[in-house]
Amino acid sequence: MQLFKALLLPLLLIASLIGFDKVHAAGDLTRRTQPLPDLVLGSDDSDYFISQNEYSLETGKAYQLKVISHGQKECAFQAPEFAVSIFLRKVEAGGVEIKAMTLTELEFEDAGQAEIFFVPIKPGSFPFYCKGLEAKGMSGRFVVR
Repeated sequence: MQLFKALLLPLLLIASLIGFDKVHAAGDLTRRTQPLPDLVLGSDDSDYFISQNEYSLETGKAYQLKVISHGQKECAFQAPEFAVSIFLRKVEAGGVEIKAMTLTELEFEDAGQAEIFFVPIKPGSFPFYCKGLEAKGMSGRFVVR
């Protein structure tokens, strides 16, 4: 039994060096995104409308979220605790791909949209909001299991 234990670690190291550790990973998981329901800010009926108050997510799964502002109210969309608990692959806005380590804010001064591609890496409940408009109902949560 001692000999088996002594050989196990070197065997595992060798197996990982020749690629046996990649048997379960089939390609880049960050590119297999699951679209989430759009997050719409503002509507014809209410300047303070928000289409989703909660998103249920799982760690290790790739998602894409489209944030759409109708432009009735200026909105500085923020989710600071969430931003540091995800792997951010990219943000697409106005025909431009933005690749960054983290996302501080999406500021909508007029009507527009941005799409966020990310993978949650930390479980928890993380608030999102339009800064200064939380009391008007423009807030919600990302719940990551």
